[in-house]
Amino acid sequence: MTIYRLLLSAAALLSAFAPLSAADWVIERSTYYLTAEQQSFSDFPAPPAEGTRAYKKDFAALHAWQDRRTAEQCAKAAVGAKAGFDEFFSDISPFPSPLTGEAAAIFKRIKIETDGVAADVKDRYKRQRPFHTDASLDPCLGRIGGLAYPSGHATISRMYALVLAELVPADKKKFLARADEAALDRVIGGVHHPSDIEAGKRLADRLFKAYRKSPVFKADLETLRSLLKKAE
Repeated sequence: MTIYRLLLSAAALLSAFAPLSAADWVIERSTYYLTAEQQSFSDFPAPPAEGTRAYKKDFAALHAWQDRRTAEQCAKAAVGAKAGFDEFFSDISPFPSPLTGEAAAIFKRIKIETDGVAADVKDRYKRQRPFHTDASLDPCLGRIGGLAYPSGHATISRMYALVLAELVPADKKKFLARADEAALDRVIGGVHHPSDIEAGKRLADRLFKAYRKSPVFKADLETLRSLLKKAE
């Protein structure tokens, strides 16, 4: 895809994701793998408090990215705005691309439940997106709705990577690196603090551990294993 076409695609995505208020940002919940109680990470740490070193570091990083980011980086970040499996992993996926059938259904189930858990933590802390706190920030992904902490993109991209690494251990580093890249795009785009990203990764790690104890999740993993592309 040429840069021109990539930018056009990004523009279309950004127009599709018109800003929503936090009240309009509805996330579906699911208890397919875990009960509501098992999904409650009540001990999950709060975001950095205003005025702390970590808080100031967040905004310093956001300004640094704003000063040096390129149009191409913003376009790439926009392509991943839907936080879907194919948007993140299609070119390195061990499954036929795009995802179809059972594989698509399983990754959709994982996304719905994971997004819901992240949304519950967001609702607990209600951290606003960085551009609400610092008016000098100009997010190239737009002034989107929703809450900031933890990053849902960081959570789901790492969750996908952990699932893929479970299925194809030899490629674990590659999958995790791609998830890190997808998460960083949200900072580059100006819609998440770096600490939101790190929190999303921690949440995915904890949630994946919980999923692996679920018989239903284990069954889905085995189904996915059976659907892997055969080595050529």
